[in-house]
Amino acid sequence: MKPLLRTANPLWGIAALNVALHLAFYQNLEYHRDELLYFSQGLHLDWGYASVPPLTGWLAGLVGATLGYSVWAVKLLPALGSGAMVLLVAAISHELGGRNYAQILAGIGVVITPLMLRAFFLFQPVYLDMCFWTLLFYWLVRFLDAASDKYLYAMGITLGLGLLNKYLVALWAVSVLLAFLLTKERQVFARKPLYLAFLVSLLVFLPNIIWQILHDFPVLEHMAALNDSQLVHVSRAGFLADQLLMGYAVLALLGPGLYFLLRSPKYRSVGLAVIFTIGLLFLLRGKSYYTAGVFPVLLAAGAVFWENVLKKPFGKVLLPALMILSILPLLPLGLPIYDAEGMIGYFDRLDKNYGIDEGRRFEDGTIHSLPQDYADMLGWDELTRIVQRAYQQTGNKENVLIYCENYGHAGAVTIIGKKYGLPEPMCFSESFLYWAPDLLDHEIQEFIYVNDELGEDLQRGFADIKEIGRIQNVHAREYGTRVYLCRKPRGDLMAFLKGRIAEETPF
Repeated sequence: MKPLLRTANPLWGIAALNVALHLAFYQNLEYHRDELLYFSQGLHLDWGYASVPPLTGWLAGLVGATLGYSVWAVKLLPALGSGAMVLLVAAISHELGGRNYAQILAGIGVVITPLMLRAFFLFQPVYLDMCFWTLLFYWLVRFLDAASDKYLYAMGITLGLGLLNKYLVALWAVSVLLAFLLTKERQVFARKPLYLAFLVSLLVFLPNIIWQILHDFPVLEHMAALNDSQLVHVSRAGFLADQLLMGYAVLALLGPGLYFLLRSPKYRSVGLAVIFTIGLLFLLRGKSYYTAGVFPVLLAAGAVFWENVLKKPFGKVLLPALMILSILPLLPLGLPIYDAEGMIGYFDRLDKNYGIDEGRRFEDGTIHSLPQDYADMLGWDELTRIVQRAYQQTGNKENVLIYCENYGHAGAVTIIGKKYGLPEPMCFSESFLYWAPDLLDHEIQEFIYVNDELGEDLQRGFADIKEIGRIQNVHAREYGTRVYLCRKPRGDLMAFLKGRIAEETPF
């Protein structure tokens, strides 16, 4: 790393540019649904949550406690991660034999990869997952260079930390071990440090395993629900097409990068690990972006390939120039560079003029005016203001309970509601169900209900129900979500709620 930082000073400028780029447009849309969830988790620190390990929630708690809950604060860590990614990918390029040009070309590739533009704009486990995968590949390359046991231990620690962020990183270990079996690196299986390194990973990851056991393995339930609601809509042809779209401007690096790795006797296992990762996800119908972890190492290797091929200055300038020019028309696919109306107009023109609708296809296969991530960044302020209006109309605030049907609603009331003095809501979606019991420490007489419709059980349960408002933004994914104020319960509301909690939290 030291030669990289000493000789390739332009990389620091590229890294800073990437950070600035990801912070420049934070005000164009609102919080993302998942960001509201993770910052809600940050208020209830634990060793695990319903669908994710604890690290994202821990970091959200740290940001909230130090910088607050503004949209800018939420976007800061992913943006800083984008700068670190530039330096890390350049470091891999350096380890693969790349000199200054390769390192700078790799850094530029990080900035303009559509997949990374989106990943490092959102506070989700994805951006950290990419960082962990990239660091693991860095240690792997160092190990292949030096065959030193210390890099096995470095991989073990990094893998354990990565598992505390996102379980998907386990696929990296599986793919690398399969690659080792097919190359001369198979001799590592006879070495004790390999197994000690895995033991280190297990020890780092152990607190989350214990948490899963104590909570009846919610990750299995989450994976089953994910498969039934989303992965069934993943087509293998679409999966492959999305790889091209997610790479787009840097395809000139990705393909040659894989070729460079497979052609190299020393680094062939890295290339095979990439193939195994993509192949396994293809067979298992994983989401397209699950391959994100292999993009950085391919960028690094592709940059070395072109440094070896391009000899004249004209070619060395032309390649990154063409890559940059190619991404400019499609930049909104990665970043919301316009406000909501501007983004809607952009995607409408993209569809009408070029027949491109992939960006607007939701996980359920339906087409909308905006991509799902962008549609998930609209309507939350509006919803929270409606809830506030309902809360203002209640009597004794100590006898009021806000109930939200999904974690997006609950996250909005929890995080955005801070500026309105709203109490935390009850919700049985996602991790909110774990702290739902804490909200029944007082008598409930008035009930604020947030959902897209009013169920029959609620209509029977209250004598006075009034709709306060609904989300009017037709482009928001939560368009039509309503807020009701329910008074005069007809039965024992506390018993009903405690019964629901007992059903939802059997652990």
